[in-house]
Amino acid sequence: MKKTKIVCTLGPASQKEEVLRQMIEKGMNVARLNFSHGTHEYHKENIDLIKRLRDEMNVSLAILLDTKGPEIRTKDFAEGKVVLEEGSEFTLTTREVEGTNQIVSITYQELPKEVEAGNTILIDDGSINLLVKSTTDTDIVCEVIVGGDVNNHKGINVPCVHLNMPYMSEADKADVKFGVEQGVEFIAASFVRCKEDIMELRKFVDYYGGQDIRLISKIENVEGIDNFDEILKHSDGIMVA
Repeated sequence: MKKTKIVCTLGPASQKEEVLRQMIEKGMNVARLNFSHGTHEYHKENIDLIKRLRDEMNVSLAILLDTKGPEIRTKDFAEGKVVLEEGSEFTLTTREVEGTNQIVSITYQELPKEVEAGNTILIDDGSINLLVKSTTDTDIVCEVIVGGDVNNHKGINVPCVHLNMPYMSEADKADVKFGVEQGVEFIAASFVRCKEDIMELRKFVDYYGGQDIRLISKIENVEGIDNFDEILKHSDGIMVA
């Protein structure tokens, strides 16, 4: 009996029936749908295809909905991408500006009020490392510690700072409700910070009839690590992302 399970993320290439069939034949146990991208119509096409193939092939194949979570992202750069040089100054702002290699708008309006000088800010899964030098009500002035390319809509993470963002956004609520209606087996909850986050999701899922859906908490920052034990008690599993 194979105890190690294989989770595969489905994208445009694997949406083709023959590709998906081959993935199942090679041992895929869980099909992950990333709700940070794609419409409900797009994901329903994948869900319908997965259900049909697993019935035809008589295999056990679970569907996992991965939530967007309480994300912060950069907005648009004028040319779609910039290069940040180590040692340069780069500002994150809640003002609406045209992004350059000196400044870019961000999606979370309260961030300048919740960080302070000395904090680290990571962009694009940590590929860009910024050190906060100063803040105003709208701007976070940073020094680039580790530079590189940054594209539009990249994720922002503040590892050691508690952010007062509500855990479930309206978009996440709509996605989770859709997942319950579609009968997914697992929900991977992104950026779980404390037990209250996963308890809120559990209550929401149960309200819409998803009592049998298993919840996987994704630990993605220091706060989640600090609260690991209590998060685990209220989760069906943990994913370190």
